[in-house]
Amino acid sequence: MPRCRAALLALLTMVALSPATSASAADEGPEQIVNGTFDTGTAPWWSTGNVTPTVQDGRLCADIPGGTANPWDVIIGQNDLPLVEGETYAFGFFATATPAKVGRALIQLPVDPWTQYLSAAPEMSVSGNDYSYTFTAPVSLPNAQVAFQLGGSAEPWRFCMDDVSLKGGAEPEVYEPDTGPRVRVNMLGYLPSGPKKATVVTAATAALDWELKNAANETVAKGRTTPRGVDASSGQNVHTLDFGSYRKAGEGYTITADGETSRPFDIAADLYDQLPTDALKFYYTQRSGIEILGSLRPGYARPAGHLGVAPNQGDVRVPCQPGVCDYSLDVKGGWYDAGDHGKYVVNGGISVHQLMSAYERDRAAFKDGQLAIPESGNGRPDILDEARWEQEFLLSMQVPDGKPLAGMAHHKIHDRAWTGLPLLPHLDPQPRELHPPSTAATLNLAATAAQAARLFAPYDAAFATRNLTAARKAWAAAKAEPARYADPADGTGGGAYNDADVSDEFYWAAAELYITTGEKEFKDFVLASPHHTGDIWRDRGFDWGNTAQLGRLELATVPNALPDRARVRQSVVEGAEKYLAIQRAHPYGLAYNPPDYDWGSNNLVLNNLVVVATAYDLTGQEKYRAAVREGMDYILGRNALNQSYVTGYGEVASKNQHSRWYAHQLDPALPNPPRGTLAGGPNSAIQDPVAQRLLQGCKPQFCYVDHIESWSTNELTINWNSPLAWVSAFLADRGERSDCRVSYTAHGTWTGGFTAQVVIENTGKQAVDGWTLRWAFPAGQEAGHVWSATLSQSGPVVTAKALSWNGKIKPGQQVTFGFNGTHTSGPNSAPEVFHLNGARCR
Repeated sequence: MPRCRAALLALLTMVALSPATSASAADEGPEQIVNGTFDTGTAPWWSTGNVTPTVQDGRLCADIPGGTANPWDVIIGQNDLPLVEGETYAFGFFATATPAKVGRALIQLPVDPWTQYLSAAPEMSVSGNDYSYTFTAPVSLPNAQVAFQLGGSAEPWRFCMDDVSLKGGAEPEVYEPDTGPRVRVNMLGYLPSGPKKATVVTAATAALDWELKNAANETVAKGRTTPRGVDASSGQNVHTLDFGSYRKAGEGYTITADGETSRPFDIAADLYDQLPTDALKFYYTQRSGIEILGSLRPGYARPAGHLGVAPNQGDVRVPCQPGVCDYSLDVKGGWYDAGDHGKYVVNGGISVHQLMSAYERDRAAFKDGQLAIPESGNGRPDILDEARWEQEFLLSMQVPDGKPLAGMAHHKIHDRAWTGLPLLPHLDPQPRELHPPSTAATLNLAATAAQAARLFAPYDAAFATRNLTAARKAWAAAKAEPARYADPADGTGGGAYNDADVSDEFYWAAAELYITTGEKEFKDFVLASPHHTGDIWRDRGFDWGNTAQLGRLELATVPNALPDRARVRQSVVEGAEKYLAIQRAHPYGLAYNPPDYDWGSNNLVLNNLVVVATAYDLTGQEKYRAAVREGMDYILGRNALNQSYVTGYGEVASKNQHSRWYAHQLDPALPNPPRGTLAGGPNSAIQDPVAQRLLQGCKPQFCYVDHIESWSTNELTINWNSPLAWVSAFLADRGERSDCRVSYTAHGTWTGGFTAQVVIENTGKQAVDGWTLRWAFPAGQEAGHVWSATLSQSGPVVTAKALSWNGKIKPGQQVTFGFNGTHTSGPNSAPEVFHLNGARCR
């Protein structure tokens, strides 16, 4: 669905030619611009009141003031330009900037909604360049406007222009993406023991020879391709080649087939070790309400945004939209949702959940200090500290006691009106508003707060209690208001995020509350929900608006006493089988294949891989792990466009994702998005003007352009990086399995305490000579007095080690140890995942 841009109604925009290049046939139509050479002064050109254009050396020049926030704060323009529907126009000008700057050149409707028919961002130099663009008018208009938007710079500068021209009769420019060599590979590389496949784009219908070469250009493997026919998602005739039998680690491999050589890639066991960290480090630079420190993120330092320091009006006392409420809330903090300054509970909910879920899957994999954030060194894993930053914001959006709709959550908070690009958060001058509470937002709060309650219990009991209290309150409020939906028309200044079916959010919230509390009310709700037994595994994947899958995955993987839990776990395996079938049939190895690609298709691809990865965790069957590894190939380069969608990963990777502060494409002083940032990916609906101009008629995989203003294909968001973090953490896990079986039994329980016995059985053919067993308590338990082993505990993670006399376990034999433990309120759930000498028991 459309997310967050001012120009949703814009139909077409520009394609830029190289400087000093004229559009063909541009002189065939009459000149539309009056006095574009400034031979008769500045009339009829106009400007905003903060500049005074003058003619100097035959050019219009103006001193542009510094300290403005938006591009449109300084404008030089001309009105009353006639456009004819269907006519293609050539627009050109010469411009200089001292010092060099990126400006905005627009042809648009002169009144609200300021529909843009051409939008260009020329990079202007001191010496000057000629700029030429073409666009096709979607409507006939007697009074279009040309506008040079020159604001948004902190420092003053000087602008000059000449030879401004707009003529009809131009030839439309045809956009052809540079897809590089026809052999498509995962440009990051392949794991030695994992699948290794590539796709060859070719006209050939018979099998082709292929060669794998190392960095020394030596052939190390050969084979024949498998023809796959025409791939509907790309329109390409393709072959698949499989070099999975080659396992030697190395750098700089390439594959040659049909006269084409792929981009280079590596084969390495540690291939994905850094990606989870980079994907998670993305969140610190998305933080609102805190200074981003250059010492922690070199090149990304910026002042705190939206703390009420001018020109911000801040998030510390935010009122509601008129007529919504009579109070204001302190909702500072949290993550900016995407490339704008909005914060949304429904999008924040799935994002923070997936971070906590990645931690809950393997708590020992995440360390304090891993992410280099301000909280590093506090004794708590950084991933939980980062999640807490968002969870605190979600809690702050709850309607206070004593107010109408108390306990519900406000749907979102953002600017009253849209802002332009680029605009750093601390420079945003717009008033901020709370939008009405919604049932969907309230249930997101209930779900994430219930999850946070159990995960933070070992580290911060007060915060855990606060979350559980908020979750119960939100649940009761949602039941009292089960159909209070977000307004689909509430999309000015921020996305609407409307959802008219919240039965899936009810299911997810009930599942989280049941897992945390074990209470009958939530168990009964889960069992009665149609989502509990229905086929929820959509081909298109799950997302912020389809969350029943989150509840099913949690019930399958987090210890609980649900009576039909075995069926729940089997249903996840059935979902994984569905995605495996899709992947096997897809020439590019995608576990996602709808006839048209959705907004944020890359995150849907990854969410389908979450289901497949969970099936591996539940069964240990290698086919599921292999499918996740192959599925990641698409994200990292084995795709029709032959590019990685993760910034900094691969020889050719997305780098111009839509953002107001990672805006290097518009302002060279600003950075590109940080390494490890996922681009939204192909979107068949191509809602933004850049995509509409360049991608008309595109096949699904080709509906993408790496341009900062293509917000419908190239946005970055918190809920797109969250599955990237989850899946990459799964891939970084070596996933080795051990021939062992562990039985954990709580033999006696009393108020606040219990006795547990643990039995380790060697189910393999080799003796275990010395053992260390690791597990994580699911609900804040603590191990105390132990016998027949030594125990240590860090947070929820417990490590048991053999004594001198019981360290050897022969095949078919067992060792037993036990301990006394304590637990807080809620179920004393038994751990279910055990690692023996670092490998997970089968």
